[in-house]
Amino acid sequence: MQHFDLVIIGTGSGNSIPSPELEHLNIAIVEDNLFGGTCLNVGCIPTKMFVHPAELADATRQGRALGVESELTAVDWPGMRERIFSRIDAIEAGGRAYRQGPECPNVSVFSGHGRFTGPRQLRVSLHDGGTEVLTADRFVLAAGSRAVVPPIDGLCEPGETFHATDTLHTSDTIMRIAELPKSIAILGGGFVAAEFAHIFASFGTQVTQIVRGPGLLRHLDSDVSELFTQQAAARYELLLETRLTHVAADGAGVVLGLEGPRGTESVTAELLLVATGRQPNSDTLNVAAAGIEVDSQGRVLVDEFQRTTAEGVFALGDISSAHQLKHVANYEARVVQHNLIHPAAMMGADRRFIPAAVFSEPQIASVGLTEDEAVSQGVPYVAKTQLYADIAAGWAREDAGHFLKVLADPATGKLLGAHVIGPDAATVIQPLIHAMSFGQRAHDVARGQYWIHPALSELVENALLGLPAPTEP
Repeated sequence: MQHFDLVIIGTGSGNSIPSPELEHLNIAIVEDNLFGGTCLNVGCIPTKMFVHPAELADATRQGRALGVESELTAVDWPGMRERIFSRIDAIEAGGRAYRQGPECPNVSVFSGHGRFTGPRQLRVSLHDGGTEVLTADRFVLAAGSRAVVPPIDGLCEPGETFHATDTLHTSDTIMRIAELPKSIAILGGGFVAAEFAHIFASFGTQVTQIVRGPGLLRHLDSDVSELFTQQAAARYELLLETRLTHVAADGAGVVLGLEGPRGTESVTAELLLVATGRQPNSDTLNVAAAGIEVDSQGRVLVDEFQRTTAEGVFALGDISSAHQLKHVANYEARVVQHNLIHPAAMMGADRRFIPAAVFSEPQIASVGLTEDEAVSQGVPYVAKTQLYADIAAGWAREDAGHFLKVLADPATGKLLGAHVIGPDAATVIQPLIHAMSFGQRAHDVARGQYWIHPALSELVENALLGLPAPTEP
């Protein structure tokens, strides 16, 4: 048994916690998978490294309305994959080597799977076959989440662990396939499914998306969801209100049994990507043995200081947050780091205005309340929808239908929410996140600065100017 001052489980955002201010502590880091976590290895970074080439490929379609005729002649998927993962894998290996090297004399790395056996006691089954029992004064849970695979006949039996094959994949494995498939079926209607549908459709793969509900991205503003669903359906085959009943191998591909508005049918594709969400890894750590409580979704319960229900144990990121976003995990890691350094003067996490983006085509970004949420919660609001087509930059692009919607408090003029669907949405929304975070009034933001003309940022200016003046001075 080895005792440490601090044990960190997970090397995504948790790996940023050891700092010069904590060099006096004896720290253990436990990692059961790749260094860098989901974002670096199978999430945000590699997916966006595929999204940008997809945007370039999709330009052949986008340019027609502007008088540019071009043709996509080839996509070098193996070369693209090698370029992306040669960089990703080098960063992963470098991060591990750094933590194990002389630069971090106070850090010990344990490569293996940890499970709690009691309060602040962790048994680690090492990858080399050994076992270590670690105890510590304080723990940080940063073990992230994993892809959900529903128990469907031929896909994953109830209680079993899903293992990817040549034809069945999750987001963890789909980016490392050997060749670009001619056809792919994607199960799911969330942001992971949306981004991969965009990537493969842009590269010329025949895409079929299977969704149980009546639309895509239904957690977003209803107008955003409706427009995105319409544009996706115009781009590739979209099967809504359809249930996948079974999966069977068929030569080099898969046959999917479906039930939906068209009755019982089957669809054949080279590959199936299961993109039905992610679940926190709390169950793999046996957190109950440590007195750590979870909610009905398996998320570790934390207070405003990121403390769990167990004394001396903090948690951050996907294991405890409903917002499965890297920028949220990074922020929470800074909160935990501060509270480890300053236990007598802890800082609380500010969870008021958490933005999110979907890097699809069209791109989407959102922050704060949707109209439906404002109505259901009885929150007074005024709203303005500003079309891209009605600003110079959007007009020049011949933009069709994309928009920014802003919601504000009618009395104070402070923003309650913002939702963008269209070009560069994730960048366009940032001034609104700034305004909400710093409590600025919509008209003050619109009139208190210059807005470059003709730029997409005028979308924000015009939307804010279109809101009614606040009733309070």
